Amino acid sequence: MSDPLPTTRVHKGRGAASNPEGRFEHIRHQAEDDGWLREVEEVPRPTTEVREERARSVISRNDSPDVGFDQAINPYRGCEHGCIYCYARPSHAYLNLSPGLDFETKLFAKTNLEEIFRLELSKRSYICKPINIGSNTDPYQPIEKKWRLTRAALALLNECNHPCTIVTKNALVERDLDILVPMAKRNLVQVFISINSLDNKLASKLEPRASAPHRRMKAVETLASAGVPVGVLVAPIIPALNERDLEAIVEQAGAAGARSAGYTCVRLPHELKQLFREWLELHYPDRASHIISLIQQMNGGKDYDSNFATRMRGQGVFADIIRKRMQVARRKAGLDRAWDTVLDTSCFVAPRMESPQGELF
Repeated sequence: MSDPLPTTRVHKGRGAASNPEGRFEHIRHQAEDDGWLREVEEVPRPTTEVREERARSVISRNDSPDVGFDQAINPYRGCEHGCIYCYARPSHAYLNLSPGLDFETKLFAKTNLEEIFRLELSKRSYICKPINIGSNTDPYQPIEKKWRLTRAALALLNECNHPCTIVTKNALVERDLDILVPMAKRNLVQVFISINSLDNKLASKLEPRASAPHRRMKAVETLASAGVPVGVLVAPIIPALNERDLEAIVEQAGAAGARSAGYTCVRLPHELKQLFREWLELHYPDRASHIISLIQQMNGGKDYDSNFATRMRGQGVFADIIRKRMQVARRKAGLDRAWDTVLDTSCFVAPRMESPQGELF
């Protein structure tokens, strides 16, 4: 009897190596070799599918003490960037889809986002607070080129003087400078570019469809030169894999005009534990066990510790070393001041809703 067919493999241009069922599924599938001789068939590359979603609401509220915003919008579900470490992967299980390849190939676009967003902002009970764009999935992932939902959200925020923050790892953010620059002049926007490595070869495996690291650093320079407040997030730091670039990223970001630098350490909730282990065994088998050991040391002996006090930065000796290295790097780059950009909420004007009666005055 032959060995079972392999369930994991490298898919060019994709992060996940498999498509395991989500944690809410009751049916499990396992491929088996039937024993018949056959030539090895070429496995087709997974293609990106985008489905339209009619959202009932788009503003999500957050009360986590370790997250720096109260409300957010996410124009898309799933993310084509395919970052293997993405903490949002397990959210695809709520859609009865896999946090693996499904998360980066079966995407959802909230096509009525501008309509619902306008409705929610116009409610009399709405209280203006900065809105984060990109808290779960990247608002500038490749499909944004076609769907332009992030741009529509920004245009609405600009129209009603509403402040926002943006987190992305795609240089496509430069496309919207015509909106971002006027917002920046009114202290309504701050952009954070995520760069966790300067190694293009590593990045092509770790986050296969995100902009290359040097291109993201160029985006920092472009935004800063245009007057848009921009910071860099070294996120996530993965011990013994990309942490060696921490100081160089902060140094280059400071030279490019970044105003701040922050970091988080890798988190492996739910199905992400299995997916990340598969990825390590395929790409870095020689140090896979060492990396996992260090991650567990930073999480109290577990793959993931959900404690708000430690989940973002880790705990223990290695986490302390990273924290001190970041402090020194920020000081040398002139980025050691507090994240002191306070966006203006005082000028918000609720957007007007279209009426079939038209204008009376």
